[in-house]
Amino acid sequence: MYSQEQVLQTIQEKNVEFLRLQFTDISGIVKNVAIPASQMGKALKSGISFDGSSIEGFARIQESDMVLRPDLSTFTILPWRSKDGSNEARLICDVHLPNGSPFEGDPRFVLRRQLEAAKEMGYKMNVGPELEFFLFEKQNGGSATTPHDFGGYFDLGPVDLAEDVRREIIRALTLMDFTIEASHHEVARGQHEIDFVYDDALKNADKVVTFKYVTKTIAMREGLRATFMPKPIYGAAGTGMHANISLFRGEENAFYDPGAPMDISDLARFFVGGLIEHACAITAIANPLINSYKRLVSGFEAPVYITWSGPNRSSLIRIPAGRGLSTRLEFRSPDPTCNPYLTFAVILAAGLDGIKRGIDPGEAVDLNVYHLTPAERKAMGIRTLPANLKEALDYLEQDKVIRAALGEHVFENVMRLGLSEWEAYNTFVHSWEVERYINIF
Repeated sequence: MYSQEQVLQTIQEKNVEFLRLQFTDISGIVKNVAIPASQMGKALKSGISFDGSSIEGFARIQESDMVLRPDLSTFTILPWRSKDGSNEARLICDVHLPNGSPFEGDPRFVLRRQLEAAKEMGYKMNVGPELEFFLFEKQNGGSATTPHDFGGYFDLGPVDLAEDVRREIIRALTLMDFTIEASHHEVARGQHEIDFVYDDALKNADKVVTFKYVTKTIAMREGLRATFMPKPIYGAAGTGMHANISLFRGEENAFYDPGAPMDISDLARFFVGGLIEHACAITAIANPLINSYKRLVSGFEAPVYITWSGPNRSSLIRIPAGRGLSTRLEFRSPDPTCNPYLTFAVILAAGLDGIKRGIDPGEAVDLNVYHLTPAERKAMGIRTLPANLKEALDYLEQDKVIRAALGEHVFENVMRLGLSEWEAYNTFVHSWEVERYINIF
């Protein structure tokens, strides 16, 4: 972690002219205020004030004053220069009230609070997210979805035209202290994935928002548009953000037990049980858009059924092959439009609830769940994830554990924004409806 002296020295040595103080709103959209480097001392001492009423889901106008307090551990030089040749740096901030207390609507605070609850139980959560995205041709800022290439899963050049773009994204991320594990072309045309190594949940939530910012910026500089929209193309694979989760007790992976079935501990099984019990409510946070539910359908390796298994990719939760320190579970439903701070917080809350209550996840389902008949799934007690945003919000409203993990401020605003989105979508007349019905009825 950088000290204040090291940050100020680096700013001077690297000719940093401006600093971007970043944070996210409740929807996970990155916000920032740029300050001259000369104001860094003030920012570190007393924070930078801003109007919280102008940020979605933060505060009402009569209680709008808020303060950004930079987290020194997130200091990094941005991997591109300004036109005049100077550098810019970035710090992610925690949001506080004027009296110095943390703002309960700050997504970063929501995750910090849940990580503290895990720490009190003796655990630390690590997360390894896998982010997918599309690269489309940029067409005058429009919304066309013309893929940049015609590659498929694990293809290489010349079919994968985006190898050089991915390489530039990886270079930029590496300069910002990412350790990249792998990158490759995904299933759909124009679809890609870059994976970075697992780490503390807060650090990797920060890296998720940084990853999206960097990817979009590099794509724009290459004359392309990057999007993390879950299902931009009908009939093509959707975009996910699988989350690899593990709990550590000191240096020991608490999910590993070489003497148990599948070499996983009872604690891991209980964590899975908590995820299964709260999966429907988690979906409202992990899949926050109308479009998210166009991805959660059969046929594209996206999870639909609430089951767990070993390597079976038709399950919502699977236990990948690695054991020892690599023992983990993969939660497959989130998509990259989610707010990672809130998503990791509710995943952890569900898992801890499973541990506290000893929730049995039942038997692992090692069949291809997509091929089971409705009657077979019913006989096995297999439930499905919510079919749309409204259904997910209804589950969230009823789930006391997930609601408590969010806190009432965040919960109320998630419900307000989600229901507003649902109403707007539900009352809009779509082109599909016109084309299907106008000449028949």
